[in-house]
Amino acid sequence: MYDLITIGRCGVDVYPLQTGVGLADVETFGKFLGGSPTNVAVAAARHGLRSAVITAVGADPFGVYVRRAIRGFGVDDAYVSVIEGPATPVTFCEIFPPDHFPIYFYRGEHPPDLRITPDLLDLDAVRAAGLFWFSLTGLSKEPSRSAHAAALAARTSGWTVFDLDYRAALWESREAARAAVREALPHANVAVGNLEEVETAVGVRDPAAAARALLDAGAEVAIVKMGPAGVLARTATESVVAEPVEVKVVNGIGAGDAFGGAVCLGLLRGWPLERTIRFANAAGALVAGRLACADAMPTTDEVRELLDEVPT
Repeated sequence: MYDLITIGRCGVDVYPLQTGVGLADVETFGKFLGGSPTNVAVAAARHGLRSAVITAVGADPFGVYVRRAIRGFGVDDAYVSVIEGPATPVTFCEIFPPDHFPIYFYRGEHPPDLRITPDLLDLDAVRAAGLFWFSLTGLSKEPSRSAHAAALAARTSGWTVFDLDYRAALWESREAARAAVREALPHANVAVGNLEEVETAVGVRDPAAAARALLDAGAEVAIVKMGPAGVLARTATESVVAEPVEVKVVNGIGAGDAFGGAVCLGLLRGWPLERTIRFANAAGALVAGRLACADAMPTTDEVRELLDEVPT
């Protein structure tokens, strides 16, 4: 049995090794494991959680790399399918610290991770996992949408976390993404998103109003990442704000995935909401100060050191 299973996007992140330079002028790049749900599984594994990811890669050298990298980070790749035809996705970014990191997706019309079908799922494992993590991107196209629906229908206990990971380039419209949120949100008990993502999900950008709307739509815990203003988390009876953790930003792209892996740790360990959000915020800050995503995920001890937190 796994502590958590994630489902959805994977691929290769190609990051420039020069910052403050546009892709047209970059000369050197680094290759890293990418894809938000996959990175969340890696982040959770860094905290000692037993993690697996449900995804798919192409039958190409990048697919070999992705599966090898997943295993190398201590995540089970038993549910990573290899699909003939489409190429394993590649994502480029530009790095302009502290707050401008354009992303360029090269995913084709129908990438492998959106070709996951219900029959590829181990529903017993999905049902038994302490936490199941899925993202909005996985609902953008069939048959992935149906696979997600089957997985969510199998969940009868434990934590189910909906990452409102909205990527405009991967949707025909924001309205289509909002409709997908409305359909899936009642099946999750935690919703996580930044300001743009919660606005896409519930139509309001104000953090407090968005959190209330997510709770009204069925979530038990609503987590709104407010950028420089920190993080707001609400339940029906509690509201907490985690102040931002100051770091010298190198690349902010992987911070949300580190945050997600730390949220998984707090939920599974039964931590109070305030501690969970504070810890997750610090984990995200550590990755924002590093270049890569999966490779940069911090250990529990690294986060505790940043927070001056006494181990328990």
